[in-house]
Amino acid sequence: MTYAFPLPIPVLETDRLILREPREADFTAALAFNDSPRNVFVGGMLERRWIWRGVLANIGHWALRGYGFFSVDTKAGDFIGRVGVIYHDGWDEPELGWHLFDGFEGKGYALEAARAARADYHARVSPNPPISYIDPANLRSRALAERLGARPEREAVFHDKTITVWRHPAPVAREAGHTYAHTVSISKPDAFQTPKRGD
Repeated sequence: MTYAFPLPIPVLETDRLILREPREADFTAALAFNDSPRNVFVGGMLERRWIWRGVLANIGHWALRGYGFFSVDTKAGDFIGRVGVIYHDGWDEPELGWHLFDGFEGKGYALEAARAARADYHARVSPNPPISYIDPANLRSRALAERLGARPEREAVFHDKTITVWRHPAPVAREAGHTYAHTVSISKPDAFQTPKRGD
């Protein structure tokens, strides 16, 4: 049985990417990411049940706060990672976060998606600049934060680790050279399925 999840989540379109709602079909890629070395800075090697709960938690975040992680597709249809603003219990402020799956780094996708997600957050939610929690050893994320115009603000203990809090710049009317098609859609009926009795 299919279930049309009645949660309006923006769909953002950039030159090369589509930022969309989370779907059950994303779970397989999330599992693979969890089991890869690329996950070392965002938890790393969790049990399968926690990855499933993470998928559900993101949907709940969208329902509660009106923003969250977008699933990011290329226009060719490849699911390449997640980018968005999240604000969990115990966090200092809303955070712009990102992670790309293996094989899609080094192409500028994270920068393109993060700019779109940040612009959407400012347009719909708040003009306050978000932060990014970044492990000092995560050189790729540090470089991306710099390209996004963020700057190191302070050190903090986050999940029992000393990290750097990066502050993003205040929003502008339009980021130079970048425009975003912005629509609001209801998640597609095939996005979520209820299990059949006995499954």
